Amino acid sequence: MEHVREHRSFLAAGEKRLLIWIARRLPTSINSDHLSALALVAMLAGGGFFAVIPWTPWAAAAFVACLAVNWFGDSLDGTVARVRNEQRPRYGYYVDHVIDLTGTAALVAGMAASGLMTPAIAFALLAVYFMVAAESFLGTHARGVFRMSFAGFGPTELRMVLAIGAIRVAVNPVVDVSGAELWMLDVGGAAAIVGLLSVFIVSAVRNGMALYKAEPARRVLRV
Repeated sequence: MEHVREHRSFLAAGEKRLLIWIARRLPTSINSDHLSALALVAMLAGGGFFAVIPWTPWAAAAFVACLAVNWFGDSLDGTVARVRNEQRPRYGYYVDHVIDLTGTAALVAGMAASGLMTPAIAFALLAVYFMVAAESFLGTHARGVFRMSFAGFGPTELRMVLAIGAIRVAVNPVVDVSGAELWMLDVGGAAAIVGLLSVFIVSAVRNGMALYKAEPARRVLRV
């Protein structure tokens, strides 16, 4: 499926230059498939490390390392293909997003399994994330534009937020909200749910209106 990638996050420009620099120096024995597999394994491991943070706070450091490895594989696989002129657009698009969905499910499952996030909030967060992902895939198919960021936040910025959050819960997993002590992940998860729902609504309305204008209703005359 041919489409245009639109990436306007805060770090996008500098990140792109860094990834191209790395891709040009990467050994030819390492290809895009290797990097994609590395990204998947890293996120699966990350979910496991997050789950044991309450028992081994140092697992937070391992989780942050997994995020870094995931960034390396997930961000670099497509760049390597483009730098080497080995693009496989449909295959790459499909595999990349299957890995993202699987990795996100593993991450949220790890948060719920840790006992630091209420399972209902974790489930709602994952459901809303899948809604946003599905709308993004539909928008890409219908309009030919794949948006990788929203309001300046893209995958890399979100990884940084997750890293900070993991370190914070390893030190102190609760926050004070109007005198009540709540799990920090519950508060953050609720905020993320609201944010993702906003992204879903705004994107759905924007794409729907654009398609409505591009394909105005036509009255069919019947004889």
